[in-house]
Formats: sequence, structure tokens, C-alpha cells
Amino acid sequence: MPIFITRLVARMVFLRSWATPAIVFVFVFLTAWPLMALAEDPDNPLVDPANYWWWFVVTAATVGYGDFFPETAGGHVVGTYVIIGGIATLTTVFTKLAAVLETARGRHMQGAITVTATGHIVLLGYTSGRTERIADELMADCDQEFVLCTWDDVTTHPMPDRDIAFVRGDLTDVDVLRRAGVHQASTVLIDVSDDNEALAVALTVDRIQSSAHVVVTLRDMARASQIGYVDERIHCVQWHTPRMVTEELESPGITEVYVELLTHGGANTYSVTLPKSVGAVRAGDCQRTLGEQHGATLLAAQSGDDLLVNPGWDVELAPGATLYYVATGRIPGDRLAGSLRATV
Repeated sequence: MPIFITRLVARMVFLRSWATPAIVFVFVFLTAWPLMALAEDPDNPLVDPANYWWWFVVTAATVGYGDFFPETAGGHVVGTYVIIGGIATLTTVFTKLAAVLETARGRHMQGAITVTATGHIVLLGYTSGRTERIADELMADCDQEFVLCTWDDVTTHPMPDRDIAFVRGDLTDVDVLRRAGVHQASTVLIDVSDDNEALAVALTVDRIQSSAHVVVTLRDMARASQIGYVDERIHCVQWHTPRMVTEELESPGITEVYVELLTHGGANTYSVTLPKSVGAVRAGDCQRTLGEQHGATLLAAQSGDDLLVNPGWDVELAPGATLYYVATGRIPGDRLAGSLRATV
């Protein structure tokens, strides 16, 4: 009988079905019960149905509490059969679990999953090194779920060590983007290999998503007008500045601020070196004077050897400090110095 059950399991284990361990367990239970009743003395409490099921479970699980046990040689043989059946059952269970886990891992690594998350960030496209950098910067600043969706040429998950779901396929296929959960995402980054691909992917994203913050990286920013035809709410960022990409993803519209600062005729950034005769001044006094009297905003200050970005209000700046500010025009140093003397 033990040989029979071993061979049976050897054949059934390949069925990879959860029914297999259940069948083995029930078969051993039903066949061992009458055999034990024949082998043991009727006075042995083990053969009592109320006790037998308990003994069978602990014996099949190889725990063996010893509260009930067979006393005859035949009963020992049946007990051995139950132990082998229990081991066979556990083997089939673990085999099935291993198969399920391996299948799940395989689907995850091969990008065959369907994402069910909502309010997550989707990265469309992959460039070795660059995408890892963008993902790491984003993951350091927010706790949203991340999904990487790539073309088919990325055959396995390129970032398996990070908590990022992976989907692969044609990025211009609506079904692929739905598997990545683009239609339920809060933020979508289109970062593909060229501007023509970017335009095609943006068109597909626009078909299934209307509320997410969508960012497209472009090699040629002149193509931004074409992206605007798709949806004027899509933000375009220069491909060569990954840090600006992450800033735009985290702070929608920040790119427009940078563009305005770099555009002639709008608000620009300037610097001015204060005369040493002004002496040491507080950063707060500089901020107030710039804002109230010149309509400018202090960004940073070079005080001695230290560059202080967004200096604190009470920080003291050394004589001859250089101020960096945003304004509609340049402020002469002597004029700013006079304003500071009158204020302080």
C-alpha cells in the first residue's frame, strides 16, 4: 500500500491542481480507517471514530502527540502508511505553492501582469541608468505606487530590486496601457527613445486618460506645440535634464516657471554685489527691501565662501555679499545699498 500511494502521488503531482492534495488526504483517510479497525483491538480507543480523525491528522502531519497510538504490528504498518500519505499530501501542497509562486514571479518579471492600483505613477519607456535615476528620485520623495511600462524589447524586469510593477508591450496599444493602469494613474511620464514615439504614445495616453498629470520628455522642445495639439494640459520637459523631469512630476507646472525665468522679456534672475560699506546685513532685511521697494524676490546669497540658497530670515550675510534675485529688471548695487541703509 505505501508503494502504491507513493507511485500515485508521483503521477498526480504533475497535475498541478489544488485538488491533488485533497484527493490524496481523503484517500489515505478512508483506506486507513478500516485497516486500523481490523489491525487493532476493539478496546483500543484509537479505533473510536471520535478519536481516529484526531490521531490521523496529527500523525499525517508528522506531529504525533502520543495521546493515541496503535499497539499491534499491523497497526504500526497502518500508521506508517498514514505517515507516508501525510508526507505525500504535504509534498503536493508545497509543489503546488512553489508552482504558483514561480508562475507569479515569472509573470512579474516578464511584464505579463495587470496592475489594479489607482492614483499611482506610471513611467512609460525605459533607458538604462536614466530611468533608475528618475525612479529613485521620485521614490525618495513620495510614497505612491510605481509602474514601469516598456516596449517589448525590454524582455525582463530591468529593476527587480525596486518595488516597481512591470508591464511590457506596445506603448501605443490601449490594452497595454490599461494593463499598466494608466487610466487610473495620477501621474504619467512619457520618456521614450525619440520625439516621434513620444507623440504617438501621448496620443494613446490621451485616449484613455484625461485627469492625470502627464509629462512628456522631448529632445526638441519645438515639438511641444505638436504635443499641445493632443492636449494642452500635457507638460513638456527637456529630455536632457532628468532632474527637471522629476521636479515637474512632483510639482506640476514648475517647468513653466523655469521657462519664464529663462525667457527674455519676462521675470529673470539677476545678481548684485553689495558694497562692503553697507556692512553685514540680515538676509531677512534683504528679502524685505527687495520685495517692498523693488518688487523682487531673493533666491540665494553668496556670503564669503558659502552659497546660501533660500537663506533663513535671521542669517547674517558678510560685508560685500552677492545677492541672487528674481525681478523684471536689474537693480543697481548702489541703489539697493541705499534702500538697505534706509530700511535697517
